[in-house]
Amino acid sequence: MNITQMLTELREERENIEQAILVLERIGLGQGKRRGRPPAWVKGIKRRGRPKGSKNKPKR
Repeated sequence: MNITQMLTELREERENIEQAILVLERIGLGQGKRRGRPPAWVKGIKRRGRPKGSKNKPKR
């Protein structure tokens, strides 16, 4: 393996690590209760299951 190829791979890995750090920082900022519309990057995350607060209707 030559030096230029090693440098290229290390630069790519550094970019991946920097992106992961940014995502984790965004998640860390969103831990507290917030008011208003969520940021645009949160809208892209799809949630599964029932909405919070929905319950089964009581049967008569």
